[in-house]
Amino acid sequence: MGIVVGYLATPEGHAALDAAVEEARRRSVAVVVVLSVRHDETPERRAEVEQALGRVRDELDAQGVEHDVRLLDGGDVADDLISTAEEVGAQLVVLGLRRRSPVGKLILGSNAQRVLFDAPCPVLTVKPAG
Repeated sequence: MGIVVGYLATPEGHAALDAAVEEARRRSVAVVVVLSVRHDETPERRAEVEQALGRVRDELDAQGVEHDVRLLDGGDVADDLISTAEEVGAQLVVLGLRRRSPVGKLILGSNAQRVLFDAPCPVLTVKPAG
């Protein structure tokens, strides 16, 4: 059991990670950080992603948070989050959402929408401060 969080090295990703850590501490469970990359990602981009995940591991180690950091080659963020949540028996999935225009607010991003509808557990969405 744990808290699954979709992570990107963005303000939204950091907000999601912070919320996941807070929930994991509250529930005394581990954080499972998921970053999904496409099969055709360039070696340079893959190296950037791996460096970002290394920083996440270091941050979680420094905070004393039990964690599992996963770089998945599925390329489909929603599928990767849902399957990870199912695999670990997640109590919660945490997603960071970006701000949208007034028209964009009518339509939630397709990945977020799929996770909200298909996750096997509750989903917490967060946005960055400011």
